[in-house]
Amino acid sequence: MTDNNPRHIGIILDGNGRWAKKRHMPRTYGHKKGSERVFDIVRYCNELGIKYLTLYAFSTENWKRPKDEVNFLMNLISVFINDKLDEIHRQNCKLRVLGDTSILPSSAIEYIERAKKKTENNTGLNLNIAINYGGRDEIVKAVKDIIKEGIDPSNIDEDTISNHLYTKGMPDPDLIIRTGGEIRISNFLIYQLAYSEFYFTEVLWPDFDREQLDLAIENYKHRFRRFGGLK
Repeated sequence: MTDNNPRHIGIILDGNGRWAKKRHMPRTYGHKKGSERVFDIVRYCNELGIKYLTLYAFSTENWKRPKDEVNFLMNLISVFINDKLDEIHRQNCKLRVLGDTSILPSSAIEYIERAKKKTENNTGLNLNIAINYGGRDEIVKAVKDIIKEGIDPSNIDEDTISNHLYTKGMPDPDLIIRTGGEIRISNFLIYQLAYSEFYFTEVLWPDFDREQLDLAIENYKHRFRRFGGLK
């Protein structure tokens, strides 16, 4: 790998259920395997020197799924954060959660707060896990916060909006990856990805390994990013 890797990668983790179905297993089995894949990719991004990795784990729309599956996912997220916290800390990663965590189970909130506190001074990979996150919901929240703060409309610019998003202080994603073969963004970082490069792959998330990430990054390196200009 050369040194022109993307600074910020966002990944829509898709395909766990279909991966399990192909193996005649319940969807929950696919989610479990998908969670095991997460940390390998986190570790590899850290090794590559990627500064920000944002993983779309649970959207505001995912509550519409069957209750048993939602409960399993909530527990899985809690278990992942709790079990991997020491390793995340050893890897010098800083953990953040993007989204409205207030309605999550109390155990999940406790694990999240503990993880944020333990890793807040780490200087390696910034690991963002989007839980109960939706891009439209994020923008609505930002607008409400701006109104609540009494900011004069004439003083509102793009920086004002950016500074009221969950990603405040972070660069916008350079590369958005979606696994699983679907070609849509599903309400993910819709304000931040205005000039992101996109990479869609048929590979289902549990099979998205380091080699697959290399392919995505190599593809990104051959893009010509003009940001609306004529370079």
